Amino acid sequence: MDDRPPQRINTPRIYERGVAVITVRIDENLKDRMKTHKGINWSEVIRRAILERVEAEERLEAVKEIDAMGKHVRAVRKGELVRWVREDRGR
Repeated sequence: MDDRPPQRINTPRIYERGVAVITVRIDENLKDRMKTHKGINWSEVIRRAILERVEAEERLEAVKEIDAMGKHVRAVRKGELVRWVREDRGR
């Protein structure tokens, strides 16, 4: 009989098309603490955290783009916008 431990075979996993897999490394202490909360889907927690961060970054980028566009637009004099709206309504 062979005393060597069984060799682990890496079998490819099949996932939905368009789904990426990432690896997150955490320290052992945190992993042990996570194990005490068995009802939590940690993958979903991580997915939501990543989504929230990406959305926040996209909002910041949009604000920067709007600020950059504002540098190319002239200021509107007081009352001018009201006049434009009234003219447009008259058409």
